[in-house]
Amino acid sequence: MSKRFFADTTVLLGRSLRRIARSPDTVITTAVLPIAFLLMFVYVFGGAIQHGSGSYVTYLLPGILLITVASGISYTAFRLFQDLQSGIFERFRSMPIARSAVLWGHVLTSLVANLVSVAVVVGVAVLMGFRSGAGIAAWLAVAGILLLFTLALTWLAVIPGLTARSGDGASAFSYPLVFLPFVSSAFVPTSTMPGPVRAFAEHQPTTSIVNAIRGLLTQQPVSTEIWTALGWCIGVLALASVFATLIYRRKQRG
Repeated sequence: MSKRFFADTTVLLGRSLRRIARSPDTVITTAVLPIAFLLMFVYVFGGAIQHGSGSYVTYLLPGILLITVASGISYTAFRLFQDLQSGIFERFRSMPIARSAVLWGHVLTSLVANLVSVAVVVGVAVLMGFRSGAGIAAWLAVAGILLLFTLALTWLAVIPGLTARSGDGASAFSYPLVFLPFVSSAFVPTSTMPGPVRAFAEHQPTTSIVNAIRGLLTQQPVSTEIWTALGWCIGVLALASVFATLIYRRKQRG
């Protein structure tokens, strides 16, 4: 059973990646918005924003990476919705393949596409002056957090992908997720915000994730932030994957 699952998932992953290869604007579009934010905030607003020591591009990059992932997962929901509407799910159901491989094919496609977009954004940030003295262990920790964050949001995207009534509805759910880093420590320290906004910013998930990544890249202590960040990512991942799987199984039975 496990061999069939891995083989089927690999085939479906290849199918989805070929679709993206034929339409590279998916990855390009995903990266364009975060890069535009990066350019605008560094070169237009950066001189007026008080963020502490160091370059503003280094301060800003962790939040931009989260926005990159949040932008990219809208395509996951949209591709899943398209497959559902095209009837391909019914064809897969009539074939001797592992049922869960269909979802995992989309999930792994999202992971690959988003990691490519993240790499592009990091490359642009380096050209803009981003530098980090972090060691290999710190970079691996950053990669692990981004991996968990991407998986969590991808499984979250599966839910509207399976339940939306239109393609626009499937992808629109990501808009609040793109906006969330703006009300966090991604662009300015939370200490500069008014009381109610500061309270929300300090207790929402993107702040702890941004702070953990920023601390790792700038070689600052992250003892509490990294555990909070991992807790948010793993919690959302666990809940979203369970609900998405239940919805998928109900549709399979239907």
